[in-house]
Amino acid sequence: MAIKFQYNKTSLNELNKQLKVRIRALPTLKNKESALRMEVKKAKQRSDSITQQLLEKMESYDYMATLWNEFEPGLLSVSDVKLKTAKIAGVQVPALEEVIYDVKEINLFTKPMWYADGLQILKDLVQLGIESEIYTEISRILDFQRKKTTQKVNLYEKVQIPGYNEAIRKIKRYMEDEENLSKASQKIVKNRHEQEEEEAEHGN
Repeated sequence: MAIKFQYNKTSLNELNKQLKVRIRALPTLKNKESALRMEVKKAKQRSDSITQQLLEKMESYDYMATLWNEFEPGLLSVSDVKLKTAKIAGVQVPALEEVIYDVKEINLFTKPMWYADGLQILKDLVQLGIESEIYTEISRILDFQRKKTTQKVNLYEKVQIPGYNEAIRKIKRYMEDEENLSKASQKIVKNRHEQEEEEAEHGN
């Protein structure tokens, strides 16, 4: 990215201002990047941990496999998943507020006694499945923001800050050269003027 500038004091002041902004922002961006990296890791671990819990719970109900055959299909369904917004490392992410179930009416007097427990087991499994999905999404959102922050850190550190420093150096060198040329020109004019005055005096 080429930095546009002009060889004058206004441009020099503007570049200095832009450079200071980036130098000040860099530590904050680096902190944000490392915080996001850590949160991405946490969200992935949480998602994996919930998935593991889900598998373990499902395995623990294997002994009920024959009973599940008696279970009425479509008895329980999810009618809505209510989400709220949370903030992690300054990034908005979804958080589970409530899972709303649609349970068909059943007569517990005519159904097996374990039906009530069966419904609760299904609710628990569904809840874990949804939580795992949400943490996978949180991890994706945070990782996207981390990549954007890393790009900005690299842009500032490797492109813009060195670019501004180089442009400032060029302007300063140009202005010094211009000043030296101006002084040299003034000296030549002064010497010539003095020489002319001397010649004029001798001529008289």
